[in-house]
Amino acid sequence: MYEDLLPCGSIVKLSEGDHYVMICGRVVLADGNDHIFDYAGCFYPEGMSGSDNTLFFDRAAIESILFIGFQDKQELDYREEVLGTLGELKAADGKITEA
Repeated sequence: MYEDLLPCGSIVKLSEGDHYVMICGRVVLADGNDHIFDYAGCFYPEGMSGSDNTLFFDRAAIESILFIGFQDKQELDYREEVLGTLGELKAADGKITEA
């Protein structure tokens, strides 16, 4: 379910807006929200300028992929061993747990 997520460092254009976004997190919660987002990102090329500038979005919001981030053995292992083993998840009280 999550093993096909793009690696951190990937640059995407979202359907809404005209800024490019760099992915900097996967399978994340936004503060005060119990929706599990596929990605956290920041504007490109500006980068992280504070936690209030973090964007949270799902795969469906991606209009186009402009660059796929660095992928080495560590990334591929993480995708297989961590993201690939995640089942159904739920969020409650600011934490992600298995459903």
